[in-house]
Amino acid sequence: MDSTSIELPGSNIASVVVEGDEVRIRFEPAYLVKSMTGSVERTRWWQNGTLVFNAAELDTAAADLPALPATCAGGDVGENVYTYRDMIPVPLRSQGRAHCTLRAGDGEIRVTAGGVHLDMDDVPRYIEHLRPASTR
Repeated sequence: MDSTSIELPGSNIASVVVEGDEVRIRFEPAYLVKSMTGSVERTRWWQNGTLVFNAAELDTAAADLPALPATCAGGDVGENVYTYRDMIPVPLRSQGRAHCTLRAGDGEIRVTAGGVHLDMDDVPRYIEHLRPASTR
């Protein structure tokens, strides 16, 4: 099956915006990894996008947020019974319990919510092929 995901370690978190009960985490850029059925090679791409939490609460005090922009060191994004470690599947749209804990700079960004979706801008831009290490 073809798949695309955001690779959290190395992606850049540009901002965290709270508007009412919505928390928006902006990636500029997010680094994507694409794989295709039947191929051992993968490809790396970049694309800007926003992880949007609805009916949300920022669990990290504003004073404790990392200085942004900052490079993401990894973390978890969860929706309902699934928790994605160090990645976000593309596309992502889910209603129900959602959460994230992202490590960036000198702190963490923690959110709990009633839903989550991912809004990607424009189109992904190619960076490179990721070839598996040789088994010689």
